[in-house]
Amino acid sequence: MKKQYNNQPIINERIKYPKVRLIDVLGSQLGIFSSDEAFEIAIKEGLDLVVISDKSDPPVCRIVDYGKYKFTQEKKAKEAKKKQHNASLKEVKMRYKIEEHDYNVRINQALRFLQAGDKVKVTVIFRGREIQHTNLAIELLNKMAADLNKVADIQQEPSRDGKNMIMILSPQK
Repeated sequence: MKKQYNNQPIINERIKYPKVRLIDVLGSQLGIFSSDEAFEIAIKEGLDLVVISDKSDPPVCRIVDYGKYKFTQEKKAKEAKKKQHNASLKEVKMRYKIEEHDYNVRINQALRFLQAGDKVKVTVIFRGREIQHTNLAIELLNKMAADLNKVADIQQEPSRDGKNMIMILSPQK
């Protein structure tokens, strides 16, 4: 029954529901009217009739200035988009035979990523026969988790992934 043109809300004469619940400019409910009666009331006030919720029974319509309504909806959407942060997954790679200075560089990288709100995938890479020393890699990953425990929680415990050992850290709330 409803028909939307170019993803625009259903307004004024496009409303074809038999009955609608009507809300006035101040936000108080006026009652249930036929869509034609509701449209007449909106015209008398010099405003537009806009479908707010078409999922309810009967659909909810509001008498508003459509231009102002559209502007506030766009503003709310923009604010919501500003506040959301998409946490991406950053990666820090190393070998289990890592020197202290290089380890500190990796800690600082991970710390920077975590403080920016991103998750960190810590990867220990094995080459050749090094795969026999997975226990040393687990110790290294646990040491890293302990060093970052003030800013990070372990999301995924150290686990083997082919020739790599991985652990995922997420920022604390």
